[in-house]
Amino acid sequence: MSSHTIEHRLRLFMLSLAAFMTAGTVVELWFAGHIETAIQYIPFVLCGLALLAIGAVLLRPRRQTVLALRVVMGLVALGSFFGLLEHLEGNIAFAREIQPNAPLGQVLGDALRGGNPLLAPGILALVAVLAAAATYYSF
Repeated sequence: MSSHTIEHRLRLFMLSLAAFMTAGTVVELWFAGHIETAIQYIPFVLCGLALLAIGAVLLRPRRQTVLALRVVMGLVALGSFFGLLEHLEGNIAFAREIQPNAPLGQVLGDALRGGNPLLAPGILALVAVLAAAATYYSF
């Protein structure tokens, strides 16, 4: 098997895995009821953009679609970081509400173990890195 064939299959696998993870994230967000406020729709929008960009690269692997995918994945990674901050902020606010006089160290500890999972938004960063890596040295 030629190195070109192996490279093509690896790229296809990585893009397909990124698309599968993105679709799974949408399902998980929906079942978790992540639709209570307007800001909670951001990951749905980012997932939709990611799926469109991945689909475009899979259907038409051209320089323009690859560059668009990289831009979208940058936005997805930023959105992931924003989600992590939002989850942390929500956990800190809840910890402060429950124990208003608690020292900062305890509040931060409680926030790291809070109800909003801190690593959940990280799945979008993983999708972004995986999809962007699939385009490494492609154009």
